[in-house]
Amino acid sequence: MERAYIGEIHSPKTLALILLILLLSITDAYLTLDLINQGAVELNPIMAYYLNHGALTFFGMKYLLTCASIIVILIIKDLYLFRTKVQGKILFVFHLIVLTSVVQWELYLILFYQR
Repeated sequence: MERAYIGEIHSPKTLALILLILLLSITDAYLTLDLINQGAVELNPIMAYYLNHGALTFFGMKYLLTCASIIVILIIKDLYLFRTKVQGKILFVFHLIVLTSVVQWELYLILFYQR
């Protein structure tokens, strides 16, 4: 008797990337709220909208949008950039680099920028 499988099986590396992206996204949300409390302004108009509805709404939407982007990346198997086939999962690495840069910038602002 054959087993029916729903979905795909992903590697432990993919799981590690996903968990790291989620951790960085949560860290970004926390650091953003800390910077806002120190007088900073949210420059992303979408997140600024949710920030106006409260910290919990901001945090929830940040998490939801991050999870949605992860799901989209998991659905994409291959994409074509400049007529070259690229694995969709390479977007996880790009996402990770961008989030790491954002968190580093926020830490710099918190530690070294004095108002």
